[in-house]
Amino acid sequence: MTHWFHRNPLKATAPVSFNYYGVVTGPAASKICSDLKSSRARLLELFTDLSCNPEMMKNAADSYFSLLQGFINSLDESSQESKLRYIQNFKWTDTLQGQVPSAQQDAVFELISMGFNVALWYTKYASRLAGKENVTEEEAKEVHRSLKIAAGIFKHLKESHIPKLITPAEKGRDLEARLVEAYIIQCQAEAQEVTIARAIELKHAPGLIAALAYETANFYQKADHTLSSLEPAYSAKWRKYLTLKMCFYTAYAYCYHGQTLLASDKCGEAIRSLQEAEKFYAKAEALCKEYGETKGPGPTVKPSGHLFFRKLGNLVKNTLEKCQRENGFIYFQKIPTEAPQLELKANYGLVEPVPFEFPPTSAHWTPETLAAFDLTKRPKDDSTKPKPEEVVKPVKEPDIKPQKDTGCYIS
Repeated sequence: MTHWFHRNPLKATAPVSFNYYGVVTGPAASKICSDLKSSRARLLELFTDLSCNPEMMKNAADSYFSLLQGFINSLDESSQESKLRYIQNFKWTDTLQGQVPSAQQDAVFELISMGFNVALWYTKYASRLAGKENVTEEEAKEVHRSLKIAAGIFKHLKESHIPKLITPAEKGRDLEARLVEAYIIQCQAEAQEVTIARAIELKHAPGLIAALAYETANFYQKADHTLSSLEPAYSAKWRKYLTLKMCFYTAYAYCYHGQTLLASDKCGEAIRSLQEAEKFYAKAEALCKEYGETKGPGPTVKPSGHLFFRKLGNLVKNTLEKCQRENGFIYFQKIPTEAPQLELKANYGLVEPVPFEFPPTSAHWTPETLAAFDLTKRPKDDSTKPKPEEVVKPVKEPDIKPQKDTGCYIS
């Protein structure tokens, strides 16, 4: 089953040379700086390389992060920070705020920002795989796994590293707690979409599918509430996506709950449940149109033309017609005025983030290497600070052509 996921743009960053003239006093320190520069450049290249897979991404990320750890942690594993933590200024844009960058002279800011992009890459990789016409079982598992890995990275950044920043994130910036939380919840919700598709394919009990759909709708609603106090200028499109997915999976829940009621000979209640499914599907359809017309970060698509959307519309229509036929021939039950309460709890299939840790400090960092960085020789006019006119160019992300049956772009 194909899926459609909204994606915000990748973060962009200013180049970093890691040249510390005068400070670097030996070949080992010089080699570390050269490796930092090349491993950072390699990682940035992979973010937009369509041939990149999770193994390549993990290797490249580990290579850079293990070297960067020497700028953050002391080598004796004490709680002290490295003397090099504040030697370099790093500049990053945000996923929602266009190309207006934030800058901090702090290696922890770099670790978090690059880690954030790695998590975004996993979501985009999952999105590309999930948008294919015929997603194999192995690919569905890879989508599921990638979204859980992304959620784990975001969670680790939020809990273990963002609190260490000297300068807290401003409102609406990526490293603000609300935004990171929204990304975590969205990843969990999207992974559960894959679980639901699998449960439908394997013809699991309608009660389980309804419960999973209900929990997924609640995830999307929670993510939307998390973003509710942000400026609509940059959050409206993302929030439209979250709301339409909430309506879509509420419709799914009522549709499958109706099937459960029908199987229990509660045909009148089943019809009422299906009518509610129809109502939420119509809401989702209207939101699809609004999403396509809303300006802001994210792809320009028509989600209502997507196969995953059309399939549910047909399912709701056919199931309602079946219930109405059965009621007219067999049950003759009154249709309640109130929709049934969805108090559904899924006991299986709920998604938890995969725990994530940054790699340990590279073995290339030794006390001798660290000693070869002499901070007393830093020039007074600190050239490591970015010049005001330095521009951070947006990331050129590859265009993904829509598959024949999807009616939308997956980016």
